[in-house]
Amino acid sequence: MNRREVHGVHSALPHPVEQTAARNSERSEFAAMNNVQLAVHFFFQLAIILTACRIVGLLAARLGQPQVVAEMITGVLLGPSLFGALAPQWQQAIFPWNPSQTARDTQSYLFPASQLGLALYMFVVGVEFRPEVFSKYARTSVAVSLAGMVAPFALGVLLAAGLYGRAPLFTEKVGYWEAALFLGASMCITAFPMLARIIHYKGLAGTRMGTVAIGAGAIDDISAWCMLALVLASFEKNWIHAVWSIGGAAGLVVLGWLAIRPLLQRWHGKFLSPDGSLSESGLAMAMVVLCLAAWYTDRLDLHAVFGAFLAGTWMPRGVFADQVKSKVQPLAVTLLLPLFFTYSGLNTQILSLGSVQLWLVFLAVLLAAIAGKGLACWGAARLSGLSHPEAIGIGVLMNARGLMELIIINIGLQKGVITKELFAILVLMAIFTTLMASPLFDRLESRLPQDAKRA
Repeated sequence: MNRREVHGVHSALPHPVEQTAARNSERSEFAAMNNVQLAVHFFFQLAIILTACRIVGLLAARLGQPQVVAEMITGVLLGPSLFGALAPQWQQAIFPWNPSQTARDTQSYLFPASQLGLALYMFVVGVEFRPEVFSKYARTSVAVSLAGMVAPFALGVLLAAGLYGRAPLFTEKVGYWEAALFLGASMCITAFPMLARIIHYKGLAGTRMGTVAIGAGAIDDISAWCMLALVLASFEKNWIHAVWSIGGAAGLVVLGWLAIRPLLQRWHGKFLSPDGSLSESGLAMAMVVLCLAAWYTDRLDLHAVFGAFLAGTWMPRGVFADQVKSKVQPLAVTLLLPLFFTYSGLNTQILSLGSVQLWLVFLAVLLAAIAGKGLACWGAARLSGLSHPEAIGIGVLMNARGLMELIIINIGLQKGVITKELFAILVLMAIFTTLMASPLFDRLESRLPQDAKRA
């Protein structure tokens, strides 16, 4: 899958509203806009997105949901699932969208801006990540990760065996093993960016629980993307693609920890001002490393978030890391990250389940997702020596899927692996498991031992 295809991953969904002559005319007018007019329209969209996210955030806070969950919901509400269904002409006027990408429209600039926001945020998560704490609890993270992959993957394969050929979930050109691998990979996904924001929101960054969950979530998602590479290699009869993705990722991890991280640690004093603060050159250097790492993993078709996260873990600790975080985080979280959720929501149509059979399939997928991820991760954490409340907390956090799920299933839809019915089922599963995380964790938080909130 080349870079142009990655750009078009989210664009595979058919627009749910019929394309009338009037709306085609609106699209033509938008395509004729020059760069200045596009910029003006973008500022208007940005104002609407940020305002909507904050309004929904106020309502979500009353229900115990963090701002990141509100932004995920807002993205879906602004898309064809609600706004486009209630006021299609208004929605098309504010967010002009051409699924064929033959015209310059909203996705021409919203996609790269949203990817920048996501990469910057995951870079901050990497900066906050404490390798010394992870190494201390690496065995627990690996155990939780393995449980969070093996159990949901097995359940996904069993579901595929029961559903393959009996429901309109996979396209005719998909074989059983390709279907089983894809559904298994979809069930393995953890909402890595969502998990990171919930951990930050709850003040668990750098703690034992937060570090174990972040480490396990990163391993899970990288493994799921490697499984996706195998599915696409089998589907496209191109095994070199899978070897390139998996081998390239492993090479970057080794290069980063053995060469890039020690080199940055040795040179970081050159990027501090005479008063000991971070210089502009230091911030620019950190951004260059971030962009190159994100570019590389994107070229591997493993998504930019993994390169961005790794780049953050390479940053020298102390004043350098603290000031990089303080300069990057407000812009990423407040301004750019909501664009990622909005872009994904503009491609999501969750109202395509029109039969009792499909709703029963959704319930089966949801139950398998919760049992395979939440219960398995709880069990692994408990067996690794963590307290019962901590183990439940890790299970709850790992069970959230969020928009990493949307990314991977959009690829499946765009590549012709799954149908729009299975796409809608997996979107609903991602939303439900993510909405469960914060309220369940709030109930648990008072029961956590004090040492769980320390490294």
